[in-house]
Amino acid sequence: MASSTERIVTVDGFRWQITEVGDGPPVVLCHGFPGLGYSYRHQMRALAASGYRAIAPDMPGYGGTDVPRDIDDYTNERVSDALIGLLDSLGHERAVFVGHDFGAPVAWTVALRHRARVSGLVLLAVPYAPDRFPLRPSELYASMARKHFLHIHYFQEPGVADRELDADPRGFLHQLFYALSGAYRYLDIWQHPSDGNGYLDVLPEAPPLPWSWLTEDEFDHYVEVFTRTGFTGGLNWYRAYDANWERSRNLAGADIEVPTLFVAGAHDPVLTMSGAQALDRMRDTVPDLRGLHLVEGAGHFVQQERPEEVNELLLTFVAGRTGDDDGDSARAGDRSTRGAR
Repeated sequence: MASSTERIVTVDGFRWQITEVGDGPPVVLCHGFPGLGYSYRHQMRALAASGYRAIAPDMPGYGGTDVPRDIDDYTNERVSDALIGLLDSLGHERAVFVGHDFGAPVAWTVALRHRARVSGLVLLAVPYAPDRFPLRPSELYASMARKHFLHIHYFQEPGVADRELDADPRGFLHQLFYALSGAYRYLDIWQHPSDGNGYLDVLPEAPPLPWSWLTEDEFDHYVEVFTRTGFTGGLNWYRAYDANWERSRNLAGADIEVPTLFVAGAHDPVLTMSGAQALDRMRDTVPDLRGLHLVEGAGHFVQQERPEEVNELLLTFVAGRTGDDDGDSARAGDRSTRGAR
């Protein structure tokens, strides 16, 4: 199998850095915070070996991709439209879209706004959330932050978190990757008050590398990139919550009408933060949900923590999307790698 390559693709004046490998039907892999196209390194190899073209962009604000100044350029609507422009520039009419963390709402927005361009949708960590908050997200998060430290609120003020994280990229990434993994209970940080604390103050100390899912060389790649770029581009995705809320009026309550797969770590704190009814709500609004899988022992970075399990699920799903869009009959149903749920 050929090794992956990185290159710059400019679309309508916007510079994307993409990592790609393989030939065949395209699979577009969208990362979240704090990630890179590199976060899908295990999936890219598996996809290419199975006859697909894996395309993992650094999302806007990250890595070698441009860092927009306008917060609206980080909204799901703007980024989803930009991804369609990228797909056009790469010569593809349709693709499977995969999204992790912030990449998940972007991927499902592509499916909602550009249904004909999506042959399948894979959501990692973040279940489809069709309902609109009753008030501005920033107001909701500010209320929560009066009770305990909440990183989403801490990230809202431009410059505050940027200065803290940019001053110690290695320390921040080390602590956060551990805190969000299956080896720690992330929501324990809610025991800390907001006043007087930065993010590094409330994150746990992390054991030394290597870990079972992250080598020192892999970790150093993240450190090198974020030391060079800083974290402002990634933090701007959090600062776009209100803009996303404003733009979500027309899509609130909409069903996802493309074949969809959901995979998350069984210990991912996002599932707890999403609420007890989140998975049931997704089942109700994704009528072609081909599988819902919770991977035992994994936390938030499921595709890195448990690449073999994720790759098997991904390849099975993608294989069913390369033929007739309406002819793939047998659904995977709701399963977990630890047994039926």
